[in-house]
Amino acid sequence: MTIDQLIARLNAYRAELGGETEVRLMTQQSWPFENGIDGLVSVAEINATGDPDEESEGFVCQGKVDQAVYLCEGAQLGYGTQTAWARSY
Repeated sequence: MTIDQLIARLNAYRAELGGETEVRLMTQQSWPFENGIDGLVSVAEINATGDPDEESEGFVCQGKVDQAVYLCEGAQLGYGTQTAWARSY
């Protein structure tokens, strides 16, 4: 999923549910958990050193991409449901 695809989906949900609706993360399809989201981070932020003009190249995205933005899993809020994967697109 790209940033533009995610924004489009979130905009549609904002129109339907309102902008104050909480966003959560469903993980582990075979044994689902519902989690909060602690934040977002890019590969550049992960690899940044203390000096903004200097970056290390310690972390590399898997797959065929050079850059990615990651949703960082927060606290486990409860069990999820496999139906989430069946209904997502």
